[in-house]
Amino acid sequence: MALRATIFKLDLHVADMDRGYYGSHALTLARHPSETDERMMLRVLAFALYADEGLAFTRGLSTTEEPSLWEKDLTGSILNWIELGHPDERRLLQAGGKSERVVVFCYGGHASQVWWQGVQAAAARIRNLSVLSVSPSAIQALAGFAQRAMTLHVTIQEGAVLVASDSDSLTVDIETWRAA
Repeated sequence: MALRATIFKLDLHVADMDRGYYGSHALTLARHPSETDERMMLRVLAFALYADEGLAFTRGLSTTEEPSLWEKDLTGSILNWIELGHPDERRLLQAGGKSERVVVFCYGGHASQVWWQGVQAAAARIRNLSVLSVSPSAIQALAGFAQRAMTLHVTIQEGAVLVASDSDSLTVDIETWRAA
């Protein structure tokens, strides 16, 4: 018998002073049985950083044709293609051709640095690619916020990201390896 996804309910409140975006989102996240709390919470962080009415979680790990998140316009064109982890060169090139902007969030520490060195040459051909790195310790701390029903407040100002729940808060440092 196959394991089913675990459902999480999230009230996400975003105050992004850098982009001038302020919004609240009632989100439902399905965590695939093979997905960790760390990866799921990175999806939440990515959503908060690129929050928009058109941004949505995709089927994620259960399909290879879609990124972790994407934003589409009313015509169905992909505006933002957001990947987590270490996509291969071919996937990056595909994403670069299908969307206006591609963002990769790395969270593997040294493994991410090795991946980036390996794909950097191919990535140079993708003008609309940004690569961001979040430290494993920050992701582990962020995973501590994971609950089946949660409320998070994310404040972004001058590149600093503050994530707060009812009981705790955390500053997440994000390192930019490549900006589009």
